[in-house]
Amino acid sequence: MSDNAAPFWLTPAPASTLPRLHFSHGNSFPTGTYREFLTCLQPYYQITSLEMIGHNPAYPVTDCWPDLCLELIASLEAGGGQPAILLGHSLGGMLSLMAARMRPDLVRCVLLLDAPVVAGWRASLLKLAKLLGLAKVLSPARFSRKRRKNWPDKASAFAHFAEKEMFAIWPQQVLRDYIEFGMEPHSKGITLHFKREIETAIYLSLPHNNSHFVSQPFPVPVGFLCGTTSEECRQAGIGNAKKLVGENFAWIEGGHLYPLESPDKAAAKTHEMITQLLKQS
Repeated sequence: MSDNAAPFWLTPAPASTLPRLHFSHGNSFPTGTYREFLTCLQPYYQITSLEMIGHNPAYPVTDCWPDLCLELIASLEAGGGQPAILLGHSLGGMLSLMAARMRPDLVRCVLLLDAPVVAGWRASLLKLAKLLGLAKVLSPARFSRKRRKNWPDKASAFAHFAEKEMFAIWPQQVLRDYIEFGMEPHSKGITLHFKREIETAIYLSLPHNNSHFVSQPFPVPVGFLCGTTSEECRQAGIGNAKKLVGENFAWIEGGHLYPLESPDKAAAKTHEMITQLLKQS
């Protein structure tokens, strides 16, 4: 599977009359990891996606992610010009928001799945932290740059992650999908498919220039589904998200990774919110 190809189970039928939905994944989790979640949405949408964001040399990871945004826009343009519903988790949500602001003609609506909206004084603090070189110790990059990346085989990788608190609450099939789509062959066994260096670079270049998203009218309807125990959204300021989306805000039980923790419940809530957004678009 090439880095930028959609998995076969996401490829829509050419004659499909279902609305187009473009999904963007969270940092370090290739789209295939979300198979259970996206499969629940397939009856309602023709789903497209980049399998891994940030791995195409033509769209490198730079500060505030302008090229990653262009990568998403190029993917939308490749869809034949049909405006799409943009659905994104975390990193993917923010990129969807950026792309919609830049090219609203390609977008029907945007739904953010626990995508921290950093604005106001928090954005200024983030910019200062990057200038002072503190992002390396204050952001998740302090963990990602030392993350284990090699295992002798898939069974060893599965056992490794199954023992970790964050992954232990995932349904076993979701974890198996992460091992299947999140690993690739290596000379000594298997290694992370989503490069550790790119994951770290994304964390170190979090956008600090998006305050206008909450201070100015947005060109398309935007919704937000927030995990009840999401530490990431709490740190970013849930008020920013609420100011951005207005009435299109809803809670869903779980943490930052709720689409992977409870894929069926997350998909049901996602479809409900998208239906609400499409009525406004």
